[in-house]
Amino acid sequence: MKKQILMFGILVLGLTLFAQQVTHETLVVNIEVPVRVFKGNQFIDNLAIDDFEVYENGKLQKLEAVYLIKKKDIERKDEKKEFAPDTNRTFYLFFEITEYSPRIRDAMDYFMQNVLGPEDNLIVVSPMKTYEMSSKALKFKSKEAIVDDLIALLRKDAMIGSMEYRSAFTDLTRITRSLAGAMAIGAEGQDETFDFSEYADMDPNVKLEMLLNMYRNVLARLQQLRYIDEARLLDFAKTLKNKEGQKCVFLFYQREFVPQIEPKILAQTMGEYQGSQSISQDLDNLFYSYRREIGFDVTRVKQAYSDSSASIHFMFFSKPADNIPGIVFQEHSEDIFSAFTQMATATGGMTESSSSPYVLFQKAAGSFENYYLLYYTPVNYRRDGQFKNIKVRVKDTGFNVIHRAGYFAN
Repeated sequence: MKKQILMFGILVLGLTLFAQQVTHETLVVNIEVPVRVFKGNQFIDNLAIDDFEVYENGKLQKLEAVYLIKKKDIERKDEKKEFAPDTNRTFYLFFEITEYSPRIRDAMDYFMQNVLGPEDNLIVVSPMKTYEMSSKALKFKSKEAIVDDLIALLRKDAMIGSMEYRSAFTDLTRITRSLAGAMAIGAEGQDETFDFSEYADMDPNVKLEMLLNMYRNVLARLQQLRYIDEARLLDFAKTLKNKEGQKCVFLFYQREFVPQIEPKILAQTMGEYQGSQSISQDLDNLFYSYRREIGFDVTRVKQAYSDSSASIHFMFFSKPADNIPGIVFQEHSEDIFSAFTQMATATGGMTESSSSPYVLFQKAAGSFENYYLLYYTPVNYRRDGQFKNIKVRVKDTGFNVIHRAGYFAN
């Protein structure tokens, strides 16, 4: 009898575990995909559910519903199954800048007057702090007054938060001018900012090596100050994922310029020092072959932001470089540009480059206003923690279809 009870207990336990496994394997998950469809620069707003095809890891999926969204309003719905899209909007203005530009105000004015709605949430991230504006703020303050407050905070935070970077940049510029002087190329190159009078009798080779070593050290410090931390990026992606509704990030990144010796001066100097392997190699590494390694796993970051279901728009802007005799200012942000462009593309966002933040904002904001929300239930869904690639197509040709790259099945 005891043996029969024991066997019955084992059978019940086995059936329970089996039922749990079946429940796990047949879990129903609905995937939401914001999609923007353009023909040229024109958003296409007359598409229905049968016009779309959605693939996950190359397999065609069954679309359950398509909603046309304009700002926060559901303009049209085409449903085989009813959903309740959350169209509430949160905007993130992320300023990765080393100095404040007055042109930022034009962009902020445009955003406040033309983009931000009365029920929208706004979060502004400066080089120092994060500021959150409640959707109720517009009931108590005018948009002009809010812009005044935000600009004051950005100006102050850019000045304080980037003080060390600007100091390092100034030091590097001075050393570069001194290098031009040490190379003794033309009268304009003789103006040494640093005082080397105590080294008046120093051997020119020793002096040049000393300056090159100073340049190398300050350049390393400068690059470290603009280092993009992977953990910080992933934490922000997690924050976005946990936020309900539609999330749009405008990332303003200020271009980086590094002072270098004019190519003509550098070529002549390298010719003169062909017999000195150490100096020749230093010159080549610092001014010809220098490449900054990207500080994070681009694929991992792209997938994390795609999984967050946020739309990232990368705004790349700059002011004109200074004009100093004997020096050229070479751009050294191409690594960041490439990585952030891939990140923006993976979220269905866009990348723009201009000297005017206003122009950047106008283009990006316009692309965010209108979109479709597509819903599908993945075939044979498994919570395997893997990244699932999404591909959305419009059956007619000639359209540019923009959407996030995929999601993690967690």
